[in-house]
Amino acid sequence: MQSALQLPHSWAGYLAGESDQPYMRELFAFLDSRKDVNIYPARDAWFAAFEQTAFADVKVVILGQDPYHGPGQAHGLSFSVPFGEKIPPSLRNIYKELQGDLGIEPAAHGCLTEWAKQGVLLLNATLTVEEKNAGAHQKRGWETFTDATIAALNEHRQGLVFMLWGKYAQDKGACIDENRHLVLRSVHPSPLSAHRGFLGCGHFSRANAWLEAHHQTPINWRLSEVDKQQGFDFS
Repeated sequence: MQSALQLPHSWAGYLAGESDQPYMRELFAFLDSRKDVNIYPARDAWFAAFEQTAFADVKVVILGQDPYHGPGQAHGLSFSVPFGEKIPPSLRNIYKELQGDLGIEPAAHGCLTEWAKQGVLLLNATLTVEEKNAGAHQKRGWETFTDATIAALNEHRQGLVFMLWGKYAQDKGACIDENRHLVLRSVHPSPLSAHRGFLGCGHFSRANAWLEAHHQTPINWRLSEVDKQQGFDFS
């Protein structure tokens, strides 16, 4: 079995101890046993959210649940898909809310790496899934690891924004100290629920107002188009 945690240096000091925990050894033993199925994202992208956004650079946390389970969709960032993939319905509603909130026209692609590079941690609660089998790796240990991630940010950082969309994300963010961080709650942007409070929630403008009030550069939520992406790694 390969070493369980191969985290970027900026995160290792806060989370490397998780590698020695029984749950993590059991998780990777399970993952290694699933060689007969397609696991998404690819192994080298399991920790992409941590690679794209250093611990000290995190400003906003957007918490998802599972990676996408269709071929080519998941690349380690919650709600995001690589260039060339169809924009998923929940992300389309996120774009609709951006347009209503900040007047930003929807992007023609679904790659959110530009957000990650500005300090938006796009974290799924479960970091792997099996093809066409949503939730296949839930309750195997990833949730414990991502709980530790949220706890580390809550404890060691100040003035972050947590966007918790849907009951699952809200329950997972229960440990966040709202005296030190801004917690924004809404229903999930899924087409099944977005009309019940996500559309019109104003989270993006509220996040930027908070960041500015705490002497941080706000996020530029406007995504570049494909032909303007030179110099970025959007794999």
